[in-house]
Amino acid sequence: MTMGGMTMKDKPLLDQVREVLRVQHYSYRTEQAYVQWIKRFILYHDKTHPTNLDIVDIRDYLSWLAVKRNVAVSTQNQARAAIMLLYREVLGEEISLDGEFTPATKPKRIPTVLSGKEAKLVISHLQGEKWLMASLLYGAGLRLMECIRLRVKDLDFQMHQIIVRDGKGSKDRSTILPDTLVRPLKRQIRYVNSTLRKDIEKGYAGASLPNALAKKYPNAPTELSWQYLFPSKRSSTDPRTGKIRRHHVSDSSLQRAVKQAVEDAGIKKTASCHTFRHSFATHLLEDGYDIRTVQDLLGHQDLRTTMIYTHIIQQSGRTVRSPLDRIASEETAA
Repeated sequence: MTMGGMTMKDKPLLDQVREVLRVQHYSYRTEQAYVQWIKRFILYHDKTHPTNLDIVDIRDYLSWLAVKRNVAVSTQNQARAAIMLLYREVLGEEISLDGEFTPATKPKRIPTVLSGKEAKLVISHLQGEKWLMASLLYGAGLRLMECIRLRVKDLDFQMHQIIVRDGKGSKDRSTILPDTLVRPLKRQIRYVNSTLRKDIEKGYAGASLPNALAKKYPNAPTELSWQYLFPSKRSSTDPRTGKIRRHHVSDSSLQRAVKQAVEDAGIKKTASCHTFRHSFATHLLEDGYDIRTVQDLLGHQDLRTTMIYTHIIQQSGRTVRSPLDRIASEETAA
């Protein structure tokens, strides 16, 4: 690969890593994380260039993360993936690490779950956009990043479903679009459209798209359907292209708001944004929905991950109803 007379091999190592990640359409967040892991790996070995390290050095670093740093399984897995990409995709060395280093220990924890009343109470202490996002976390079982990365086109009002694009494991899936949120979501889309019109007038480049899609659909960044459902209040410069765009809201803003809402609601459980997802799954199972249906809605690859929530009474032949709609109907009945 040649750019401006310079081949990729002529570039600094970390720039080579970034280029490979972008060609393979990794997100900017993942790109930042992988680059940091590769930096840490090099620093751990006293700034030795990776070409002068071998499989033993890689095993040593990954084992150190587990034994000395006591990192989580997901953290060690991400470090491993970054280093594997470095050697296989950038340096062209085929390596295998399966079972050859000390694995991190996955703690056996029962997830915190809110009751329906507790979930409703926490959500009631949020307002506006934060209220809507938290309602989606609970009402559709979304992960935090899945929620804030939603685009307008991912809402299917006709089919009453939300399409989660490129979720965990880089897979798409569909989940429930709660009837309770149809009107608030349509209001949010009107707000997004108004913001987009103003941005276009200012000459902004619209929403960011993965490289392949940006080339295939050159007009998409300024089309309403491709805009983030929860846009940032401020525009910013895209670090990859230098263009001024409007990205999605930050995950930390919702995390802070939910933490405060839990405190304001007087709930003593250690609850976070992800607790809404645990509660979504648990309440569906309590309502008798089939565990494999819940597995599909959550996007779990392994059924055992879903089974952590509760014992299941098998029940089929029912239309899946969001737990958010359930508590809304309970309120009406009262």
